[in-house]
Amino acid sequence: MKPTLASHAATGAVAALLASAATYAVLVGLPDLPSPIQAHAQTAPPGTRQTELFKTTMDDTLGRVVTVRRTERDPGSGSPPHRHPGSHTIGYILEGTYEVKIDDGPVRKLGPGETFYEAPGALHAISRNGDPAKTVKYLVIQVSDPTQPATVNEPQ
Repeated sequence: MKPTLASHAATGAVAALLASAATYAVLVGLPDLPSPIQAHAQTAPPGTRQTELFKTTMDDTLGRVVTVRRTERDPGSGSPPHRHPGSHTIGYILEGTYEVKIDDGPVRKLGPGETFYEAPGALHAISRNGDPAKTVKYLVIQVSDPTQPATVNEPQ
């Protein structure tokens, strides 16, 4: 497969995975606590909890890794500006309000059912809970090059 074709295939797989995860969340809901079949929570900034729901290596697409995580951020919490050098990142808001700014784009306030996309290496300038009183919950789906760092914080 050519790298371009692999990229399209990976994007299609992520879109199908996102649609399936969103359908599941709407029809069944997501548990407040991870089940035994879910992977461990990942390291996250204060006020943020991440639970890995799914992870696999796609050997037929240049060894890319697909990860699906549920992220919850407490009111007022966020992360510093950062990049995901080797990852296509898609977010799907489940509950609450999420504020996001990618590269030089506008600050966007997203609510349930809305999505955002970060290309590999894009600056995630703002990533925070946009509600001072309510926790925001969202899914993060990434297709990543495992040879690249997962996250690199911007110098401040």
